[in-house]
Amino acid sequence: MLEALSYTFVQNALIAGILVSIITGIIGSLIVVNKMVFLSGGIAHSAYGGLGLSIYFGFPMLLSTSLFSVMVTIIIAILTYQKRENLDTIIGLTWAIGMSFGILLADLTPGYNADLMSYLFGSILAVNNDDILFMSILLGFIVLTLLFFYRDILAVSYDNEYANLRGIKTKFFYTLILILSALTIVIAIKIVGIILVIALLTIPIYIAQKFCNTLFTMMITSGFLSMLFTIFGLVVSYTYDLSSGPSIILVSSICMFSIIFFQFFKRKVKPY
Repeated sequence: MLEALSYTFVQNALIAGILVSIITGIIGSLIVVNKMVFLSGGIAHSAYGGLGLSIYFGFPMLLSTSLFSVMVTIIIAILTYQKRENLDTIIGLTWAIGMSFGILLADLTPGYNADLMSYLFGSILAVNNDDILFMSILLGFIVLTLLFFYRDILAVSYDNEYANLRGIKTKFFYTLILILSALTIVIAIKIVGIILVIALLTIPIYIAQKFCNTLFTMMITSGFLSMLFTIFGLVVSYTYDLSSGPSIILVSSICMFSIIFFQFFKRKVKPY
């Protein structure tokens, strides 16, 4: 594996993996705390519409997918803020419409497009300098947002009604969390693909929850875990010539189930 580090595309993959790990650790924690896991799946699959637009019109794929996902997210935020009971229905509709729109545009585009398949299953080795720049800017924006609004985001995440009584602009922060989630999902798709993005956003957070008592420590821990899973997943992918996205998720899944089984048997085996 060490000799592979001499290749630029491997270096880019490692840098992208570290950046995305930190981002997904932070935003994935917010997604789990706000009970938006199903929402993240809806955004990921509706992002297919942005992929279709980029393929059909020749737009930059990352930019097109990001703008389309943010647009869908804002629509979801507007329609569901007052009536959260409609959230599942709205997500289901945007999920189906976005995917259908993207598939139809892909069908109308002459020839086969390999980039579409890479977005379905991830292609971290295809990350370029523009992708890394986008990830760096997004990470910087997320960190600045947390520095200035951490307490407000914390209040909105755990008790929306209390935050509203305190005068916090809950609608703004609800929409902001959704938009950051959408952008995070788009770059996570680049790493592990649409099919596996939910796992990348939830498995490290699930593990971190077992050892952390605050949202901040959960963000840090899950980001570190995600980084480890990504690096080891890349090593497995390179060593056995496997797809990088599924390898990353496989490594993280093995770790998660190992912890679950360890805690289960620890509870069963009690000291005399």
